[in-house]
Amino acid sequence: MVPPTAPLSTVSWGVEGSLPILAVVVVAGIGTGLLFLVSLVAYGRRRTGRHLLISVAVGALLARSVVGAGTVLGYVPMPVHHFLAHSLDFLIAATVLYAVYAYAPGSVPSGTE
Repeated sequence: MVPPTAPLSTVSWGVEGSLPILAVVVVAGIGTGLLFLVSLVAYGRRRTGRHLLISVAVGALLARSVVGAGTVLGYVPMPVHHFLAHSLDFLIAATVLYAVYAYAPGSVPSGTE
């Protein structure tokens, strides 16, 4: 006999209130926050499109940490977490790939770089 399963809405995901997961997210957030500040300083010094794109990508990584912390603390429901996190993954990948494509040797010059 197969045991009955609970509806998806009542299944516990196991991350809300987890101190070990929160610790990992906080450490990742601090590290990514520092990298974001460094990327902003680099953009401020260079003022180039590629540095701006790097800052956008690292800023999206920082946003992922904020979403993760919100999930562990119970502010962001897991379905919303997955939608936001995977959307940010797409933004990061698209930004990095565009930066590589647009500023690769042999690409069309943009006039300022």
